[in-house]
Amino acid sequence: MNNPELRFQTASELDQCSVRVRELSAFVGLDGFVDEIIHVVDVRHSVNSFTAIPTLAALGLRISGVAGKSGNLELVTVRTKLGGNGPIMANALATLGMNVTYVGGLGYPNLHPVFEDFSRKANVHSIAPPGHTDALEFMDGKLMLGKHTPLSEINWNNILQRFGADPFKKHIASSHLVGFVNWTMIPFMSEIWESVLTDICPTLPEKKNYIFFDLADPQKRPIEEIQRAMDLISRFQQYFNVILGLNEHEAENVGAVLGLNRSSTDADGLVGLSEKIYAHLKINSLVVHPVAYALALSQDETSIVAGPVIQNPVITTGAGDHFNSGFCLGKLLGFTNAACILTGVATSGHYVKTGNSPTLSDLSQMMREWP
Repeated sequence: MNNPELRFQTASELDQCSVRVRELSAFVGLDGFVDEIIHVVDVRHSVNSFTAIPTLAALGLRISGVAGKSGNLELVTVRTKLGGNGPIMANALATLGMNVTYVGGLGYPNLHPVFEDFSRKANVHSIAPPGHTDALEFMDGKLMLGKHTPLSEINWNNILQRFGADPFKKHIASSHLVGFVNWTMIPFMSEIWESVLTDICPTLPEKKNYIFFDLADPQKRPIEEIQRAMDLISRFQQYFNVILGLNEHEAENVGAVLGLNRSSTDADGLVGLSEKIYAHLKINSLVVHPVAYALALSQDETSIVAGPVIQNPVITTGAGDHFNSGFCLGKLLGFTNAACILTGVATSGHYVKTGNSPTLSDLSQMMREWP
């Protein structure tokens, strides 16, 4: 599903929401990365000219071809930018017009320069040094090579000591959207969630705001830890309207951990698996976003919306985080599931097409002038 009627209707609603969006607040954390977007050289023509290896498959052949021998690959950094699921999502929400507060690993004791522009858009508090990602981008995907050791400083004690118990509790209680993302790479995230559930949630007002969770490729974590994370996410539903965001691979991984199988590799198989995960977790919304489309389940309603086709993407790293920001904005504005997904894929599509996070007017324009 993605027709002109849905796009024009959603664009019209967005055009009428600018004041409402400026009244919305988000509290997001907790990771932080410096991202280097990198191309891998296939043929070097001159000092300033080269042809990049086009696909991950071609890179795999290049690497396997030197097995048992030796080889070298030249990496060219084409862009250095703020990274991490949290900063990218929060920066996108701020660009859309929301009031955003961010807590995470953005440099400690001093903010890393790559986050300075972000700090002018949002209320930023850093509690730890950032990680570092070498993002090797290709036409058929990307390979993320991360250095995660600094993320061990993102823990409950440092949240309390370097940000403060009262401010943290205040933002959890008052923000229209709370976002806890990148569970996989933050070793103490489950302990942080447990502390929030134990120390903060029982004191919250009865009104349920939204809380968004993103795992960030949990495959490397032990099965029992993924199971614990799923249990903690389900427990938050008592206090919030819980949204869990997954990409296709993450959905398959979570399904396997929960003993839920995908019946086929097509869209119907992914819908079936998503419905099983949703029923198991008993949360408000589950959203799954493959590359070409996305689907969402909420209150027993399942919607699927195709994304835009971007022929020559400027950047792909961070596309999923932009989708999450757009989808959550739609939820906060009370949109239908389909309109929420459309807002998500349009946010992601604009970012992939231009390399920049969209404003609200950028979104409505893209919906009216669909690629």
